[in-house]
Amino acid sequence: MKIAVFHNLPSGGAKRALYGFVKYLTKSGHSVDVFVPSTANENFLPLKDIANKINTFPVERTFTGLIYSTFRYIPPIRISLRDVERTEKEIADVINKKDYDVVFSEQDQYTMSPFFLKFIEKPTVYYCQQPSRSQEAILQNVSQRIQRESHPQWAIRIWYKYFVSRLSDIDRKNASFSGYILANSYFSRESILRSYGLNSFVSHLGVDTEVFKPFKVHKENLVLSIGSCRPAKGFDFIINSLGCVNSKIRPKFIIVSSSINIKWKEYLEHLAIKVGVKLEIRSLIQDNELALLYNKAKLVLYAPYLEPFGFVPLEAMACGTPVVAVKEGGVRESVINNETGILTERDEDMFAEAVTELLLNKEKREKMAQKGIEAIHNFWTLERAGDRLLKHLSRAMAK
Repeated sequence: MKIAVFHNLPSGGAKRALYGFVKYLTKSGHSVDVFVPSTANENFLPLKDIANKINTFPVERTFTGLIYSTFRYIPPIRISLRDVERTEKEIADVINKKDYDVVFSEQDQYTMSPFFLKFIEKPTVYYCQQPSRSQEAILQNVSQRIQRESHPQWAIRIWYKYFVSRLSDIDRKNASFSGYILANSYFSRESILRSYGLNSFVSHLGVDTEVFKPFKVHKENLVLSIGSCRPAKGFDFIINSLGCVNSKIRPKFIIVSSSINIKWKEYLEHLAIKVGVKLEIRSLIQDNELALLYNKAKLVLYAPYLEPFGFVPLEAMACGTPVVAVKEGGVRESVINNETGILTERDEDMFAEAVTELLLNKEKREKMAQKGIEAIHNFWTLERAGDRLLKHLSRAMAK
């Protein structure tokens, strides 16, 4: 199969998912060419290392794009959406003229659903990690914790509301051009149906067990969480919960982030001091170091708000580390309650009780660790996820 891949992703879970898919497809003997605008992050898990070829198209800032975006889309901050749209059309035009069997499109860091979908004429599968969430009340509420610190002016707040509303409109419009949508969980499928009014098919992701696997290392009195250092990831909830754990057994808390909001990082550090939690925040570490941390941790803690899927629980289970998570979003489809981890309500006392129970019960942690490894190899491997994707690519070609 000859496959063209498009993305305009930042670093993070979606890029990790795409990296895994491309790795699987090329190892399975398929020809995979990657097409990206220059705004895409190709420093984090670069696809050039595993794809047959990568084609980068420059996104040039133009005066026409500036004016067009200001009046039709959104006034540019870093880059105009019109210039992004023009480049994605150029990419689609190139792919349309070549002999690819099928196109696999990921998302766009600016608009979620990419403009690319408007212009591609080949059979295309669009992997929608999530619709735009910028208008969700919970995310607006938690983001105000940063805004209260910076005291934004009223004009900026009004403009921001217009900004997120317009982005959601663009996201819905672009998604409407997709004929075949994949979702990463049943939770995401329902979100796509609510947001776009479009059908999608669940194709669960998988974890790279060549990287994330059990090591023979000593467990340390630390707990771990992974994700961008922003309010939506719920790290403040975890810190407050750990503050409720008896100080005699309270573990060190390590956060690993691919991107950091400095104001939020400072807030978390002050909060940790206030409640007596030893906190360390690391950024942009290599996968081998990350896998080692998963193995050293007694537990992985997970509390983002309505996360559509989440690689973190899978990576933890693959490394043999139980998960304590808030039972909302996609994590309910990956963590088996009281078998591979514990799912709790979003309540700091209940979360702390679950953490305490597992910290004090080594035998239960070890049983959960083994169950987690078995669960990964039974369903959540990169190979099984790749097989699921291939069926959809073939189906899209046939349709």
